[in-house]
Amino acid sequence: MGRVEGKVAFITGAARGQGRAHALRLAEEGADIIAIDACASMDPVQYAMPDPAELDSLAKEIEALDRRVFTRIADVRDGAAIEAAAKDGVEALGGRLDIVLANAGVWAVSVDEPTDPAVRRAVWKTTLDINTTGVWNTVEACIPLMIAAGNGGAIVFTNSIQGLRYASNHDISLTAYTASKHALVGLLRCTARDYAEHSIRVNSVHPTGVLTGMINHEIMGAYAEKHPRLGEVMGNILPTPLVDLADITEAVLYLVSDSGRYITGVTLPVDAGALLK
Repeated sequence: MGRVEGKVAFITGAARGQGRAHALRLAEEGADIIAIDACASMDPVQYAMPDPAELDSLAKEIEALDRRVFTRIADVRDGAAIEAAAKDGVEALGGRLDIVLANAGVWAVSVDEPTDPAVRRAVWKTTLDINTTGVWNTVEACIPLMIAAGNGGAIVFTNSIQGLRYASNHDISLTAYTASKHALVGLLRCTARDYAEHSIRVNSVHPTGVLTGMINHEIMGAYAEKHPRLGEVMGNILPTPLVDLADITEAVLYLVSDSGRYITGVTLPVDAGALLK
C-alpha cells in the first residue's frame, strides 16, 4: 500500500517543475490528483510558463499510474476560479480532499533593473498576488472542503530559503519575492493554529535553488553573470549548487503522509545548508 493510498491531493502550479514532480510522486504512492495550473504567460514575468499540453501530458502520466486525475486551467490570483476548481475536482474524485499543495509561484527577475515606476509596481503586485494571495486563495478554497470531508488532512506551502532569510541586491524582483515568501510564514502559522482542531496540519518547505523553469532560463543565466556576488551569498555549504526536484518531493511526502502526522506549523528547509551561510 502506498503512503497516501486512497487520498486526494489538490496541487497548484502542477503542470511543470515542483508541482509536477509532487503530483507524480503522490500518484505513485496512491493518491488521486487535482492538478491546477494557469498555463499562461504572466507579465512582467519574462520566462516561459507551461502550456495546456503540459497539463494534459501530466494527466496522462497520472492515469498511466492507475490513479484518477482532474485538471483545470485556473490562475491562483482568481479566488473564484480556484474555489470552483477545488469544488469541481473534489466532486469528480469522490467527495474528499486530504492534501493541498499550494505550490504556484513566480520570480519576475530581469537582467536590468527596471526604473519605470509602473513596471516596478507591476513586478511587486504580480509577485505578491501570485506568491502570497494565491496561496491564501488556495487555502480559502480548500479548507472548507477538507472540513466537510471530515478526514483532517495536510497542507504544504512551497516556500523558499528566502522566506527564512534574505539576500538583497537593489533588485525589485528579489525584494518582492522575499517579501512574498516571508508573508507566507505568517500565513502558515495562523492557518496551522486556526485549523488544528479539525486535524488539518499546515507546514511549508523551504528549498534552496532547485533546477526548475523558474531559474533554468536564459534571463537567469545572464542575471547570474551580471551579479556573481549574489550567487556567492545565496550558495549552499554542502557541495552542490542545486538540489533535485525529488529532494523537495520527498520532504513534501513526509509532511503529508502518516510519517508527519504530528507535525504542524513547521518551516522545513531543504537547503543544502544555505541557511548556515
